[in-house]
Amino acid sequence: MKAIGIVTDSHSSISQEEAENLGIFVLPMPFYIDGECFYEGVTLSKEEFFERQEAGAEIATSQPSPAEVMGIWEQALLEFEQILYMPLSSGLSGSYATAAAMAQDEKYAGRVIVVDHGQVATPLHQMVLDTLELIEVGRSAKEIKTILEEARNHMMIYIGVQTLEYLKRGGRITPAAAALGSVFHIKPVLRLDVGKLDSYKKCHGFIKARKTMLEAMRHDFETRFHDAYEMGALHLLAASSGTEEETKEWVKEVEDAFPGMHVMCDYLSLGISCHTGSGALGIGCAVKPEFVSRKRELEERQIIQSKAKGLKKQ
Repeated sequence: MKAIGIVTDSHSSISQEEAENLGIFVLPMPFYIDGECFYEGVTLSKEEFFERQEAGAEIATSQPSPAEVMGIWEQALLEFEQILYMPLSSGLSGSYATAAAMAQDEKYAGRVIVVDHGQVATPLHQMVLDTLELIEVGRSAKEIKTILEEARNHMMIYIGVQTLEYLKRGGRITPAAAALGSVFHIKPVLRLDVGKLDSYKKCHGFIKARKTMLEAMRHDFETRFHDAYEMGALHLLAASSGTEEETKEWVKEVEDAFPGMHVMCDYLSLGISCHTGSGALGIGCAVKPEFVSRKRELEERQIIQSKAKGLKKQ
């Protein structure tokens, strides 16, 4: 039996096929279309989802049931002594709180480690890959939980949407604001920071929205994430609910804006696309978790050394 495994959910944009290749487990997230339950990547394809959405179907997201969560835990625990469970960010869903309570049960205590990582979409996908590296170098499950949770505040996502309709349906904006936005060709850019989705800017046209996202990301590189960027410890990420052609064009645009950096791009999960609709584009970044941990350890040593010097002077 292997030491540490990973279980996440489909909000990570990790497909069942990739999960199998990586040796991890991905819980398909449920959602309802006109009252009928579907599971992402299992009972409905991305193309079918957007067809139903654009036809006006009523779509709602849902948390997985406790039975579904425990079922995938049981499956993973047949292969691993411990598992790191990395559900959707606690800032966007109650899935984390529910799982954390369930993990206190005697049969899971000490074996299921629930991580409040603050990520979703491509940043969560990248964090899973970073976690596999931490496992490979011999970090314990508890150490990895600490490292990932320290890194939760070191990320940013910007998302530009083509329509305000689905934000209206999800209660993010009022019907009046959606109507005015349509009349004046407003394309909002949203900002997702540690699980909290807020409006960032309202742009006239989607070309302006794309430019705004690139400028915002460049500013974050130069300020908030400057140290990580200079040390090569910053992941550049992209996401899309557009067509394959639109997605390729967006990735090329991001690559041109940040020459020399690798861009990891995913299609947005259906759970997120419920709110964005088709044609949404995103850009984000995330600091490598181990860089955050090393920086914190260095700062703590410097504080201790500074205090020691002060005592000597006294």
